[in-house]
Amino acid sequence: MMEQLTHSQAAGSTAEPLLEETIGQAFDRTAARFPDRDALVVRHQGIRWTYREFQREIDRLACGLLALDVAPGDRVGIWAPNRYEWCLTQYATAKIGAIMVCINPAYRLYELEYALNKVQCKVLITAEKFRSSDYLGMLRDLAPELSQAEPGRLRAAKLPHLRLVIRMGDETSPGMLNFPRVLELAGDQERECLSRIATQLSPRDAINIQFTSGTTGNPKGATLTHRNILNNGKCVGDGMHLTEHDRLCIPVPLYHCFGMVMANLACITHGSAAIFPGEAFDPGVTLATVAEERCTALHGVPTMFIAELDYPQFRDFDLSSLRTGIMAGAPCPVEVMHKVLKQMHMSEVLIAYGQTETSPVNHMTTIDDSIEKRVGSVGRPAPHCEIKIVDVDGTVVPVGEKGEICCRGYSVMQGYWDDAERTADTIDSEGWLHSGDIGVMDAQGYTQVTGRIKDMIIRGGENVYPREVEEFLYTHPAIQEVQVFGIPDARYGEQVCAWVRLRDGAALSPDELKQYCRDKITHFKIPHYIRFVDEFPMTVTGKMQKFLMREQMIADLDVGANAPAAAGSN
Repeated sequence: MMEQLTHSQAAGSTAEPLLEETIGQAFDRTAARFPDRDALVVRHQGIRWTYREFQREIDRLACGLLALDVAPGDRVGIWAPNRYEWCLTQYATAKIGAIMVCINPAYRLYELEYALNKVQCKVLITAEKFRSSDYLGMLRDLAPELSQAEPGRLRAAKLPHLRLVIRMGDETSPGMLNFPRVLELAGDQERECLSRIATQLSPRDAINIQFTSGTTGNPKGATLTHRNILNNGKCVGDGMHLTEHDRLCIPVPLYHCFGMVMANLACITHGSAAIFPGEAFDPGVTLATVAEERCTALHGVPTMFIAELDYPQFRDFDLSSLRTGIMAGAPCPVEVMHKVLKQMHMSEVLIAYGQTETSPVNHMTTIDDSIEKRVGSVGRPAPHCEIKIVDVDGTVVPVGEKGEICCRGYSVMQGYWDDAERTADTIDSEGWLHSGDIGVMDAQGYTQVTGRIKDMIIRGGENVYPREVEEFLYTHPAIQEVQVFGIPDARYGEQVCAWVRLRDGAALSPDELKQYCRDKITHFKIPHYIRFVDEFPMTVTGKMQKFLMREQMIADLDVGANAPAAAGSN
């Protein structure tokens, strides 16, 4: 009989011990156990490697980076969609103790410059382009000095810490090294150095920086350790009951914890195969990959599953090999869960919740949970995580009452890179990370996420912070004042809405403002709804009342009746 809680505090199981090793050690241990099993399949690039082959390529890149004077603690940025080079970079940097910095593939100039400089990236590994983004063109805009630089000796005024750009693909670019060339630099000296470094690294060393948008302006760099993300990946894999016989289809982005932790690290801790359908999500390509690769697991946010189920040729694909997977990033509508269970054969699909700052998962359902728990909650505390729900005074609330969700345990980040003040605002003196999310815990320890304290918008699994969008919109010379908030959307969970007051005599249309945003901020941050207003609803003390703006937009647009209320994020 499950213990009945009276107050909203619970802890996950500690029956399975945490791994006390580095990512490199964990990978090599798995490669030794399953050398001939599929490890990485990247269909759009023709890559199909066993664990032995994957290990060889990882070590080649690690040694190549060592030959280029990349040292433990150096920051190495990775800016690319889902590609084999991304996976190699994740494990090669971990093996040499360099800190991999995840750069959102949708970043534009302003965001890229900020991210590289905030963490002082020494190296950037980049794709040539992705969709409408010309990565190399943007880099040349920021660092025109590349055209005259010797690779590895860049000195750029706007990117003062960046020394080396490594570009993917076969074409050559002035001032840059090609990715395949770096793999050829490994020699005996570098291999000896790699072996030596392996004995010196600690599981508690920082190994990854994930940017998460801030409510007070610029993004924050959540700094995560081997111990943080390796164990989170393992716990997710344990929850899915992964083994060396499983094949996980990964259409979610690698730059996000969903791809690199809940997918990649879940696979390498269990000897499973990581299978990538394409550079970015495409429902038809994903379904074909599941069918042709006989995948047993599939990850995605609800909008991905909806797109797959709605795909015109959905019934042409044999998905009978599927068993499990993770759905996270936004709440799952009941009817979608029913279809995933029955039409996609994912009888053991799990719901997960957390934040980048908790590596990311701190709640998860189990394969035995009822469908009501899988759609009505985000599960119970994940292994080795403590969860409490507190009121504004920090007091744990009784079960059934709303409060802020807090987490403590191995998964909590080291802090925000070079930002002690915002770290202290998020992690209290007792080690509790305050999520900013509002939740309710029941007597069995299941949590339902009901809202957010910090106004965060979750659009299709992507976190959008109004303040960050507002600060960018203020750069438009016609805008006097702007307020950004989210409104419900049946497809994406929420859409970004902006109320704008123009300067006297200024003229601007919604399409012109959207065009201004394009190529400057990430596409999912661009307001979907724009309303020009003469005034804003405010309190008598002058505080904006965004809830009134939201209510008016919902009423005027007649949205919300069939849209799920947005919940948490990963």
